[in-house]
Amino acid sequence: MFQLFLFLLSVSQISADQTAKTYIIRVDSQSKPSIFPTHYHWYTSEFSNPTSILHVYDTVFHGFSASLTPSQAASVLKHPSILAAFEDRRRQLHTTRSPQFLGLRNQRGLWSESDYGSDVIIGLFDTGIWPEHRSFSDLNLGSVPKRWKGVCNTGVKFTAKNCNRKIIGARFFSKGHEASSGFGGIAGGINQTIEFKSPRDADGHGTHTASTAAGRHAFKASMEGYASGIAKGVAPKARLAVYKVCWKNSGCFDSDILAAFDAAVNDGVDVISISIGGGDGISSPYYLDPIAIGAYGAVSRGIFVSSSAGNDGPNGMSVTNLAPWLTTVGGGTIDRDFPADVILGDGRKLSGVSLYAGAPLNGKMYPLVYPGKSGVLSDSLCMENSIDPSLVKGKIVICDRGSSPRVAKGLVVKKAGGVGMILANGASNGEGLVGDAHLLPACAVGSNEGDAIKAYIASNATATATINFRGTVIGIKPAPVVASFSGRGPNGLNPEILKPDLIAPGVNILAAWTDAVGPTGLDSDARKTEFNILSGTSMSCPHVSGAAALLKSAHPDWSPAAIKSAMMTTASSIDKSFKPMIDESTGKPSTPYDFGAGHLNLDSAMDPGLVYDLTNNDYVSFLCAIEYGPKTIQVITRSPVNCPMRKPLPENLNYPSIAALFPSSSTGVSSKTFFRTVTNVGEANSVYTLKVEHPKGVKVIVKPGKLVFSENVRKLSYYVTISVDSKNLVLDDSGAVFGSLSWIDGRHVVRSPIVVTRIDPL
Repeated sequence: MFQLFLFLLSVSQISADQTAKTYIIRVDSQSKPSIFPTHYHWYTSEFSNPTSILHVYDTVFHGFSASLTPSQAASVLKHPSILAAFEDRRRQLHTTRSPQFLGLRNQRGLWSESDYGSDVIIGLFDTGIWPEHRSFSDLNLGSVPKRWKGVCNTGVKFTAKNCNRKIIGARFFSKGHEASSGFGGIAGGINQTIEFKSPRDADGHGTHTASTAAGRHAFKASMEGYASGIAKGVAPKARLAVYKVCWKNSGCFDSDILAAFDAAVNDGVDVISISIGGGDGISSPYYLDPIAIGAYGAVSRGIFVSSSAGNDGPNGMSVTNLAPWLTTVGGGTIDRDFPADVILGDGRKLSGVSLYAGAPLNGKMYPLVYPGKSGVLSDSLCMENSIDPSLVKGKIVICDRGSSPRVAKGLVVKKAGGVGMILANGASNGEGLVGDAHLLPACAVGSNEGDAIKAYIASNATATATINFRGTVIGIKPAPVVASFSGRGPNGLNPEILKPDLIAPGVNILAAWTDAVGPTGLDSDARKTEFNILSGTSMSCPHVSGAAALLKSAHPDWSPAAIKSAMMTTASSIDKSFKPMIDESTGKPSTPYDFGAGHLNLDSAMDPGLVYDLTNNDYVSFLCAIEYGPKTIQVITRSPVNCPMRKPLPENLNYPSIAALFPSSSTGVSSKTFFRTVTNVGEANSVYTLKVEHPKGVKVIVKPGKLVFSENVRKLSYYVTISVDSKNLVLDDSGAVFGSLSWIDGRHVVRSPIVVTRIDPL
């Protein structure tokens, strides 16, 4: 039997380095001796002194976090009441028109059916909020829901008056951050020259995500003239509860995130939005992942949790936040763009994008230079202090993307005397482009265009260029397109569960912005803007959070799994031109490894017909199926569990997608059978027939082939048998083949993607 405590007992061998670190300790709460009035008294008496304890967890997790030396941590772990412990880790943030693009319309559909999300409470785990922003006005909102039990923390430049009937709660969590060292400019503390020790947002990310999910629908907005339109979030009447867990320039710590989950569940939120994930490209097992643990505690109490899929695409297996109880959201484009053209001296015009809003170049041609010709990587990347002013002064400079923020490269060029910048993608980013509010005339171009410009410079000693900025263009086709940065499958922990679950708008999203920094976020950017345009799965996640608020308002009795299912089975795998959705990085058709079930389509999600529901017991069975022992599972579930004698199969979790894994070594014909149950949430007397899109070289048989519901029959089950012949199975470049299974009643299409792949056994 795998024993969790082995994970940290190894630290007892590390005697040389006794620097204190933050550890998150999972305790069997039922073991508390009756002599102690509270768990806190027990923890401080038996495991740690009061000054070392940072957070006590008692809702989504039982235990505490504390600053301990490795030897102290090892000593604590010897106690029989300790189930597990793990080191605190730093996480990263995954960083107008999109509601219409999702199918939301005034006066009808989901907005009107849900009263715009009225009285649903969305908890935002992010960098805080700028409360004075017009997007967070409480004008004409009713009183705060009576079930709300949260508070409005005060702090630097944040008072109780900054909360209202829209921002009904605000907290900040910094103890884990402060116990760390070397982050934020001041070892072990908050750098208050650039940060507010309060729920106020010094970064802008939290304000942006909060208004994307639930910004008011009331006024005209733009970012320096770009993306002009009416400001609106997905759920304009939803209430906001702000949990500041991330700090400017220094990320977000697990111990603080877990404390926020504890608080949010106790406060009474209905939805949690967390645009945060691993910053190291590695997905931890669920029992060592506080986001997965905290989210389980929330989902088990009926709270929907939306998370970002990460920005490490288009690499395979780059998706993060993999727990099946999380709704994991990738990013796509919308039908709006901000084109800019690079015009070369030989007359060629190359397309790019930009949000530059300063004085234009007015068609004037400037010398063109590529510092990367030197062969020095830092020169090609335009890193700080890497560019020779004598080389770039008065010229347009080509910089390669990577290693430093895109806008920071422009600042380096500007300081060196350059008049403009062309930011070129490398092969890994392909043709995927995002707009930036550059501090000098600048344009981003794809890998192919970048190579063409570099070749032009190499063959022409007097190469020249100019940049033409074309503003905002609507009606871009194709759209949506899977963003090149969006985290991709397969699921690196349990490929039986397809991740991401779906995608939503995540490219060039206009939303509210803080007054604390300019639109680039650079300290030297003195501009102020009420709205900003950002890209990332951080932006797609709050679209789904707002969508969940609308669905929760329209269907208060739906579970988090039912809400997820409604979104997934109605998601679209085709674009607005009714063609297969394209992968931005390759220009080729995308797959469920890129988009999961498809692109969010709220016009249909309100009335999905059937849903795949899940209970806490289903998730426990899944954890048993992946061979977690009872003590390991208790780290996640809080309560002791018993796994059945006959081990369940992880692929039989009642998920709205099917992933069939066959051993690479198998020969001849192999088959697997899957079990699914659907719940009718539409008209009582409904009959659904089957439609199967067979993956290439794969046979799919479904029994029964018809589902007949009535007043008395609301749930029905079916079996799916997938058979492959190793001689005929030809996998695509991602190592899989794809199809789908749909139940159709004439009004609803309840679609589930099917993924078939071959893997090497562990």
